[in-house]
Amino acid sequence: MGKNVGTIDKVIRIIAGLALIGWALTGGPLWAWIGVVPLATGLLGWCPAYTLFGIKTCPTE
Repeated sequence: MGKNVGTIDKVIRIIAGLALIGWALTGGPLWAWIGVVPLATGLLGWCPAYTLFGIKTCPTE
């Protein structure tokens, strides 16, 4: 499982994930928990959807 998420992509995913989770924690809709997905992919540096579609925003590997 090689990394396929670049630095800028990671930052955007982590911020979006934390924002959605924060919204869910403060009384937002249940679907806001989907923020776990971008947070996890940002922290891991690997996105299964990118693998499926052959996308790679990471310059290394």
